[in-house]
Formats: sequence, C-alpha cells, structure tokens
Amino acid sequence: MIKHVLTAFIFTVLTGISTELSAQEFSGLDKSPADIAYYRPSRGAAPMMKVVYSRPQLKGRQIGVDLARYGEVWRTGANEATEIRFYQDMMLGDQTVPAGTYTLFTIPGKEEWTIILNKDIDVWGAYSYDEENDAVRFNVPSGKGEKSLDALSMTFTPEENGANLHMGWGKVRVTVPFTVVE
Repeated sequence: MIKHVLTAFIFTVLTGISTELSAQEFSGLDKSPADIAYYRPSRGAAPMMKVVYSRPQLKGRQIGVDLARYGEVWRTGANEATEIRFYQDMMLGDQTVPAGTYTLFTIPGKEEWTIILNKDIDVWGAYSYDEENDAVRFNVPSGKGEKSLDALSMTFTPEENGANLHMGWGKVRVTVPFTVVE
C-alpha cells in the first residue's frame, strides 16, 4: 500500500514538473537574425576585428526610402546597433582608431555613405545616437552589385596590412578599408 501511495506521489510530482517545463514560452525566430563577421589574417592568427549585427530583410522595401533612409543616421542593421571590435589599433582613412569596441553607425547616401564609429555601446537602434561621442567619421563611395541580397550582409577581405569590411544589401555595396597601425 505504501509503495502504491509513494509511486502515485512521485508520478504526481514528476507530472507537475513536466507540465511546468513544457509550459514555458519561447519567442519565435527573430525576423532579423543576428550574425557575426570575424576577420583573422590566417586561420591560426589572432583576430584583427569582428562585427556583430542583425540582418534585416528587404522584403520588397527600398534602401534609402523605406529602410536605411538617405541622409539619416542608421544603426547599420536591425535591433541593437551594430558593434565593431578592434583587437589592435587601426586606421580608418587618416584617423587612428584605438583597439576596443565601438558602435557602427552609418549615414547612407546614393553616392557615398558616412561611416561612424561611436563610443556608445550596447544601445538599441540609433534613437540615443550622440554625435559628441563619435570616435571617427569617414566617407566611402557607394557602389552597385549585380546580385541583389535580400538580407543585409557583411564580410571581410584581406588587404595588405589590414582588411576591407564589405557591406551589401539589395544591390548596394559599400567597402570600408581598415589598416593596422604600425
């Protein structure tokens, strides 16, 4: 009799725990999933830089009009503002960028984009963007690709003594050159 009562009690407890665990709510997949682009000069080398960003989708919308509006500060992605980390001092144009983590904002344009590295990190969107905290501002030309990319994409390619960060979305292509400070 005691064995049956004990078994019933254990079953009731485990069923309650099981129900508790299965009742947890998890959010669905993010519509703009997060991604990371890492750059190492070679497989065994220490990292030089990385970008953490969310990948918004065009879904029939237009860059410069509906998304990443021309002339306005943009978080360079979706959700949290994009962050870029340098593991060593870098040059962006003629400006030195000390090693560290920065928010990567941009101001899109038809012919060129303004690249902004800002000292404020862990921010959502560009709503709290403060120009006073810019570490670097630099303009780069905007080009066109043949293939349209529905999701914002970023990748690095090696360059002598540095790397280029390539950003593509729709047919828009932007390249940001970084050089190692020696």
